[in-house]
Amino acid sequence: MIDVQNLSKTYGTFAAVDRLSFKAEAGEVVGLLGPNGAGKTTTMRMLTGFMPPSAGSARIAGYDILNDSLEVRRRVGYLPERVPVYPDMTVQGYIQFWANLRGVRDARRQTERVLESVHLLERRKTLIRNLSKGMRQRLGLAQALVHDPPVVILDEPTIGIDPQQVIEVRQSVRALGEKHTVLFSTHILSEAEQVCDRVIIINHGRILAQGTPATLRQQLQPGDHLYVQISGASSAAGQRLLAEIEGVQQVQPQGIGFHVRAAVRANLRGDIAQRVVQAGYQLEELRPVAMTLEDIFLDLLGREEGA
Repeated sequence: MIDVQNLSKTYGTFAAVDRLSFKAEAGEVVGLLGPNGAGKTTTMRMLTGFMPPSAGSARIAGYDILNDSLEVRRRVGYLPERVPVYPDMTVQGYIQFWANLRGVRDARRQTERVLESVHLLERRKTLIRNLSKGMRQRLGLAQALVHDPPVVILDEPTIGIDPQQVIEVRQSVRALGEKHTVLFSTHILSEAEQVCDRVIIINHGRILAQGTPATLRQQLQPGDHLYVQISGASSAAGQRLLAEIEGVQQVQPQGIGFHVRAAVRANLRGDIAQRVVQAGYQLEELRPVAMTLEDIFLDLLGREEGA
């Protein structure tokens, strides 16, 4: 449904987006995850026809973003980071206005349907100027959905809204995947893990990794990541003992125990158990720790900055 090949955007010698390539299949929720300035918004603006790429190509629903720009726009719903609204219009008037612009048949009925789907039908007579930030985000989502596009592109849809509204917007995004292909950007790690079928991690305009959260954990966790709890030893002595074991890369205190990270392909469980017992201490707990998306994200950024 979305097919991006070597997409780039440069300003002079600065590459805001640098040869991005990825795909999003029908019914898939894909997250663009990266820090501020990573190139997420620029990528979305190119895909929605707001700006041309400097190089590369992209196709949405089979149409080229440059050669078939109007056909692409008919098939895309776009929610920018800042929702453009007319504050003196009512909620219903604004969405019906967009429905008419989009050539939607039976615009009034479709307006009511989409307002109900984003929980704004009861506010249909309210002036937009009187809506909270969270309600404006839902209004922007209704605008993006009013023509029932196969592809929905959302730029930071939960930024600047309160926690309850964040939950509601995330649920809406998750539900969109039942009928639409969804591409949305975020710099919030937990959000991507909760909502996405697949994650694309970018920084400085380049893709660092992509895959499902589970796949990324499997591919990028370099070795064992263990939680170890020892009794009979001080914290300093326990940390020193674990750090001296061959293959251990890092030991960090965690509560009353330690997080231990191993080198690639190192299997430390037997060595840890043996060394603890030989030192005269008692091994209270030894278990694997799953690598979170946050671990992956910070690890990748750290590797890139250190490169």
